[in-house]
Amino acid sequence: MRPTLTFCGAAGEVTGSCFLVDTGAVRFLVDCGMFQGGRNAERRNRQAFEFDAAGIAFVLLSHAHIDHSGLLPRLAAQGFRGPIYATAATADLLEVMLPDSGYIQEREAEQSNLAHRRSGRRRMPERAPLYTVAQAQACLSLVRPVAYDAAFTPAHGITCRFRNAGHILGSAIIDLRLPGGAHLVYSGDLGQPGHPIVEDPDPVEEAGTLLVESTYGNRNHKPMDRTLDELVGAVRHTLEVKHGNVIVPAFAVGRTQDLMFLLAQLVQEGRLPPLDVYVDSPMALAATEVTLRHAALFDADAKTVMQWLRSEPNGMRVHFVQAVEESIALNSRRSGAIIISASGMCDAGRIKHHLKHNLPRPECSIVIVGFQAAGSLGRRLVDRAASVRLFGEAVPVRAEIHTIGGLSAHADQAALLEWMGRFRRAPRQVYLVHGEPLAAEALRKEAASRLGWAPQIARAAETIVLAP
Repeated sequence: MRPTLTFCGAAGEVTGSCFLVDTGAVRFLVDCGMFQGGRNAERRNRQAFEFDAAGIAFVLLSHAHIDHSGLLPRLAAQGFRGPIYATAATADLLEVMLPDSGYIQEREAEQSNLAHRRSGRRRMPERAPLYTVAQAQACLSLVRPVAYDAAFTPAHGITCRFRNAGHILGSAIIDLRLPGGAHLVYSGDLGQPGHPIVEDPDPVEEAGTLLVESTYGNRNHKPMDRTLDELVGAVRHTLEVKHGNVIVPAFAVGRTQDLMFLLAQLVQEGRLPPLDVYVDSPMALAATEVTLRHAALFDADAKTVMQWLRSEPNGMRVHFVQAVEESIALNSRRSGAIIISASGMCDAGRIKHHLKHNLPRPECSIVIVGFQAAGSLGRRLVDRAASVRLFGEAVPVRAEIHTIGGLSAHADQAALLEWMGRFRRAPRQVYLVHGEPLAAEALRKEAASRLGWAPQIARAAETIVLAP
């Protein structure tokens, strides 16, 4: 039989990336991600596998983000025992992210069970976590690091290469040669050219079947120079004119490291004064340590900034806050601090405490640097709420709110089309994945008109025959 591929997730949506490939001799997965957001995500994660986990020979993983990797522990708990191939940096990030995800699953199950017991409603079975910390740690023993651009053979007749996707540290484009001559390329999450720290995405010149992400297929990002101008303006006005603090909600993996690099670069260039930056997230510290272990992957700008930081340690003083007591002590800091803390959408973690103590103060600023989902606390701040509820209390919003775009780690429409345009000829099949319907449809139309391609939008549970 000719190899087939089934879209098990990230089809018509941006989470749950998972593709089942069946060559007739072996079945394997490309990504195994968690569904996130929406009221059905929990149910879908528990019912995710329409296949026998024990029958999966191996997994190829594009990168460490939970919407691409987050169901690996559940896969292993249901009988998968094969290798999980990923780049070395992704393997190291998984050691941070998967146990943390397991901890979150345990806490959510515990809180749900406690709330049900307190409600006094009819007794129901206890809710089990999606997976546990122990299961996440056990899953890590299956991970096999592979270098970028090194051909390897995960099964007879199958050759794979990981190419740099430029999205986050360790992110990969997966280039697969399969039995019968089928040639599958999966973009993974492609990065925006010029994004901090990582190199730009590698070009790919040929494929029989191409799966390409479409997260921002209907829009272009704000140029980086304008983004940095806005960041400089917000920081200088807060620290030098208003004499307050700058609070930055940021995801612990990726966005926090990008911000630290950009702030250091701006200090080095003289656009910002020497800074005191507090990173209040134990997970961000672990992710930063992983990032520094893989400095060989940095782009030229990042390597230059790292050299400057080593030679000018007082240019930007970075304080990693781990203990809860240290985090609480930051609440007494009245001015001169940049506090970067998780979560990125303000709905959990230590950022909520920093918002409680700084939102009522007009001399402070909240700098929003990432997407804020509808219904999140961060979205209410972006929408200029007069007050928000934190820990059961109404907190007035008197601090200045700055929403700074342009820092997305995903390629925008122009960058996606430029990457697709590097192919020597159109792939025989092109499927758009990892995008909401409007974004995927816009990219489909642009690829047709500009490149002369005929992309299709992937449909959930659809099975296709892979082309040579």
